[in-house]
Amino acid sequence: MDLTLYQWILGGCATLFIGFSKTGMPGAGIIVVPLLAEALGARRSVGTMLPLLIFSDLFAVAWYRRHAKWDRILGLIPWVAVGMAAGVLALKALGEAHGPQDRMNQLIGILVLLMLGLRLAQNRMGGRITPHSRGAVAVVGAGAGFTTTASNAAGPIMAIYMQAMELPKTEFMGTTAWFFFLVNVAKLPLFIALSYANPANPLVDADTIRTCVALAPFAALGAVLGRRLLPWIPQRAFDGAVQALAALAAVRLILR
Repeated sequence: MDLTLYQWILGGCATLFIGFSKTGMPGAGIIVVPLLAEALGARRSVGTMLPLLIFSDLFAVAWYRRHAKWDRILGLIPWVAVGMAAGVLALKALGEAHGPQDRMNQLIGILVLLMLGLRLAQNRMGGRITPHSRGAVAVVGAGAGFTTTASNAAGPIMAIYMQAMELPKTEFMGTTAWFFFLVNVAKLPLFIALSYANPANPLVDADTIRTCVALAPFAALGAVLGRRLLPWIPQRAFDGAVQALAALAAVRLILR
């Protein structure tokens, strides 16, 4: 794939945010979706982003592996699988059609804003709205599974959900690190199968891998920066930044 200097700059910035979001500020990851789509095109960006996400997940899992709340992860997995199945069907149907992809971006943005609204409502009602209910787990799991498969945009959904659990920063990072590592690895064979079934519009191919290799150092740099900055980010500022970044990126997705 021949990219212009502008595309490489956008891709490098997006990949830097991938690494940073995995180890320092999870909400920052959603910014990657529109940046990489601008640089590579919507469908191509989905396939290119996945190996970079897995590479960055390795840093997060290595650093926060002992801090995961496994009961939170395991409760979501069955519903995530349902959402991933729907996401695969959506990717297969959409292909490279521009219009439907715009509508999908809008749907993702609206879902993120709904999650933010739930979090704000929880704050105002003194915790009477709880993310522990079976219904909430099902909605979040299926929503995250669909959005992560269709466009790698589940970060804000999981960030707001995990934040509603009121986890300390290290447990927040460890739980999200393991969750996304497992989910992203599970997505890889699905993307390969979709590419094999539709070789004219692949998600993952040789060009994708070459682009990922070229961009990988930016992901590593972002991961190191995130790790170093996390201890210096106050909990209140951390929570506020997650919400603000998720809201801004959601609006960006809706307006694209």
